Amino acid sequence: MSDESDLINLYSARILGLAADIPHTDRLDAPQASAKKRSPLCGSTVTVDVNLFENTVSAYAQDVKACALGQAAASVVGAAILGTTTDQIRRARDELYAMLKSDGPVPSAPFDGLEVLRPAKEYKNRHASILLALDATLAAIDDIQAQKHA
Repeated sequence: MSDESDLINLYSARILGLAADIPHTDRLDAPQASAKKRSPLCGSTVTVDVNLFENTVSAYAQDVKACALGQAAASVVGAAILGTTTDQIRRARDELYAMLKSDGPVPSAPFDGLEVLRPAKEYKNRHASILLALDATLAAIDDIQAQKHA
């Protein structure tokens, strides 16, 4: 998949629109945990701040320095994440991974907007960037849960 029309599909107006409108970009004043993840292939990074209340995301912020695909994924995640449970987030990450790596189904609601990234499955060098927002969020959640059990 390398012709010009495939690249146009990959960088669709919808993806570029999402990338330009990422929610929750102001850092939290007092997050329960923060985590930063980096894609070694492209250097994209996402840093998130998370607060949980009874395993539900009550506050969220993200600093996204990524390619348009990573930005679009962070935009979808940011728009959907408040009020979601830790289990929903873990499931969304697993489903997004499967969609990209093995042509699995679109992630479940409320993260079904990640479907816009299905054309990226052919671009393996972009998968890590697309997964960053969920990976960083899960790392922060793991930190919060570890603090509770310490």
